[in-house]
Order: sequence, then structure tokens, then C-alpha cells
Amino acid sequence: MKYLIAGLGNIGGEYELTRHNIGFLVLDRMVDEAGVYFKQDRLAFRAELKFKGRTLVLIKPTTYMNLSGKAVNYWMQQEKVSKDRLLVLTDDIALPYGKIRLKPKGSNGGHNGLKNIQDTIGGTDYPRLRFGVGDDFRKGGQVDYVLSPFSQKEFDELVLHMDRSIDAIRSFCTIGLERTMNSFN
Repeated sequence: MKYLIAGLGNIGGEYELTRHNIGFLVLDRMVDEAGVYFKQDRLAFRAELKFKGRTLVLIKPTTYMNLSGKAVNYWMQQEKVSKDRLLVLTDDIALPYGKIRLKPKGSNGGHNGLKNIQDTIGGTDYPRLRFGVGDDFRKGGQVDYVLSPFSQKEFDELVLHMDRSIDAIRSFCTIGLERTMNSFN
């Protein structure tokens, strides 16, 4: 069975360790642990790994956040993966830092990457794993906040939260969405 795991973020050094790039960061850690590598491919960096008899195709779109749907749609078609075996990993300012929430569907919550995926693949009925980055910003400062690096305190705890996200991804691919939601939400 094949799964497509799309970690959202922006390419470029200036975005590398920002809150908005948590999707990239989690997938980078996941491939490092598996001893595989991302290779540049069409519209994304792509890596493939095996876990408990499943094939996980991991992508980091190179289309920038606001056009993530183009890469997700392309790789869904290329890998012949249905929406129920797609998992999109993204940042969420509505969740406290480090909290994760797995959902089977839902609104884009004002997140431009999710909005573009919704518009491109047709609907909001795809699983997503939201990683809480908190909301410690002044009114009107949301963009600057998500495009800024983690604080030192957040950074010190980041590996623990990324590992929990990786566990949730693996669980989603092996025991399914409902049981994973019960365990991680």
C-alpha cells in the first residue's frame, strides 16, 4: 500500500528554520532516520521509504507554500494515491506550540497552502496533520510570525515534537486515521 506524505514549507535558506516550514523539517528528520535522501524531482523534493510493508512517498513542494496544491495534485496522480492515503503536514497558529492535531478533513483555516491544495485537488476531504506553532504575535503580525525562526525555548523542544509527528505519520500509514486520531489528538 502506498501513501503520499506532503510536508508544506517554502524553499530557500531564509525560510529553512521558520515556523511555516515545520512540514519540511519533520520530513527531513524522518528521511534522516530512515537513511534515505530527498532528490529534486518535478515540483518537489521527493523521497521514498518503506515502513511495515507500506511505501511512503514523501514530498516537499518546491512551488512555495501558496502553490502547494500543484505539487500535491501532480504527485497524487503520479503515484496513484487517493485522498484517503494523502497526509498533508502543516503549521497551525490556532494550536499551542508543539501540539499536533490529525483531522480527516476541514477548512483551510486561512492557511494559503491548504487553500491551494483544496482548490487544486477539489475539496477539503483529505487528512492533514497540523503542528501547533502558537500565536504569540501582535494583531496583523501573523505573516512575520510564521516566517520567523523558532525561539530558543521552542527550538530546544522541537525534536521531541517532531518525533511525535513522525510517530503520528507512521501510525496513520499502518493503523489508519481513526485509531491514530484517538492516540495522538
